[in-house]
Amino acid sequence: MTLLSFFTRRAGSLALVLLAFCSVVMARDLDQDEALRLRQQGIILPLEQVLQQALDRYPGARLLEAELEEKHDVYIYDVEMLTAAGVVRELEIDAATGRLLKDKED
Repeated sequence: MTLLSFFTRRAGSLALVLLAFCSVVMARDLDQDEALRLRQQGIILPLEQVLQQALDRYPGARLLEAELEEKHDVYIYDVEMLTAAGVVRELEIDAATGRLLKDKED
């Protein structure tokens, strides 16, 4: 097998790997200054409001982490919490509307 035929056979696999990598890279974490600017402009809801919604969903839960991300031109709060039952949940909440987008066990 020549080097050229090896790379030709692997091109399809490489394209799939690159596509998967690019879709992951599409999410961008926003820093606190950018989050403050978006909040002041009324583009996103206050983090406190979104966190209260998440905690109301799982009474007794403790917040582990909260981040603001931009995915495909949509601002999303990514909230990780530990439920009273000891289960870690990851919630994705639309930062503009407060709508729950995803709730999964982590």
